[in-house]
Amino acid sequence: MKPKYLILIFALFTAFTANAQNVLKGTVYESGKNVRLPNVFIRDGNNKKQITISDDDGNFAINTETGHTLIFESPGYVSDTLYVTTLAPARIQMVTKTIALRQVDITSTRQSFDAHKEYPEVYTRSKVYPLSPSSWFSKDARDARRLKKYFKHEEEERHVDEVFTVTYVQSLVPLRGQELENFMTLYRPTYAFLKNNNGESLTVYINDSYKKFMALPPGQRSLPSLPVTGKSLQ
Repeated sequence: MKPKYLILIFALFTAFTANAQNVLKGTVYESGKNVRLPNVFIRDGNNKKQITISDDDGNFAINTETGHTLIFESPGYVSDTLYVTTLAPARIQMVTKTIALRQVDITSTRQSFDAHKEYPEVYTRSKVYPLSPSSWFSKDARDARRLKKYFKHEEEERHVDEVFTVTYVQSLVPLRGQELENFMTLYRPTYAFLKNNNGESLTVYINDSYKKFMALPPGQRSLPSLPVTGKSLQ
């Protein structure tokens, strides 16, 4: 074999090895329990291009470096950070938080999250090309498609937050404090409902939901335990 080919092979091997050595793997758990958390959004605070989400079993792998900070986010849990001092497998434990109402003040200057602008490479990698098997089956492409679904879900939830606000609900029902929080969590409308109905329909929905809420036994008006479905965004 000619020397130049040997050099090329060695260079490729070195690059692959270096890349593999910069991958941090780990598992995300609910703190205090042996419950693995799927769909936890993970990003490198020092390199915005490096993002991923945990799989069905709470496992993740992300390209990073020592000295970087990883940020873990999931609805219903306190955001956690990991300062990378080693690339040894990590065990992340996320603490559940009291579900707080997310009242959003909508103004003309409020900048909404736009995943297409923030992470355009995800949408590029998620595309499927008929003559490119890697776009169908490679881990990178599959992860990109899962992230794309995650971003779509986040966008829909933000829309619900913008419409189903504390101020609006308070104007229709006499609930306040913890009772209001319980009501808005138990009867939070779906994005599909809001998309296919107008403001008048939402008013009717809230009033009907209030009647159902008040008809519940007092013990059933509290917030349910945070569910862990074990299903990822495949």
